[in-house]
Amino acid sequence: MAKESIKAKERKREKMVEKFAEKRKALKEAGDYLALQKLPKNASPVRLHNRCKLTGRPKGYMRLFGVSRINFREMANKGLIPGVKKASW
Repeated sequence: MAKESIKAKERKREKMVEKFAEKRKALKEAGDYLALQKLPKNASPVRLHNRCKLTGRPKGYMRLFGVSRINFREMANKGLIPGVKKASW
């Protein structure tokens, strides 16, 4: 389980990226890279990291489901994810 402070930082970054998205786009189109550098670091979408919605785990993230591989496997085995079942052949 990730610390709450780390999950909170990630949410804060997401909000900041949304807030400055229009401004970043306009500055990029204008080619004003000095003004881009003056924006906050966390306003860059590159600094975002996908995290599991349940545990906050940063690695093994499955984009289609929004959870880590560990939680995905547990949920799939319990039948909590529609249309997903264990493979057997």
